[in-house]
Amino acid sequence: VQLQASGGGLVQAGDSLRLSCAVSGRTISSYTMSWFRQAPGKEREFVSAFRSSGTTYYADSVKGRFAISRDIAKNTMYLQMNVLKPEDTAVYYCATGSGRMILSTLKQAGPYDYWGQGTLVTVSS
Repeated sequence: VQLQASGGGLVQAGDSLRLSCAVSGRTISSYTMSWFRQAPGKEREFVSAFRSSGTTYYADSVKGRFAISRDIAKNTMYLQMNVLKPEDTAVYYCATGSGRMILSTLKQAGPYDYWGQGTLVTVSS
């Protein structure tokens, strides 16, 4: 299983970016697919998730600004990030885990078994 994250870059506060995560070796519609991020000096934190059922989840810090989506035909997941803030600066990682992951665990990094390499998002003020 391989995950290839892309789409990061340097933007100004208020701008938008769309991250992509292309997956091979696993059908994304059958698994939990998530985005995490890690800022310098901080722990990796949950951003958003797509359960196999199609239900989506967001961290409170991005709710209303970020939108997760997936293209099953392309086996690719996306994260549309709008109204970006300097505090959104981080390396963003996509991850995949069991399709039966329960809510209390999908926001934790440990249960995910495959990760992408990360893509850097830098938001200047």
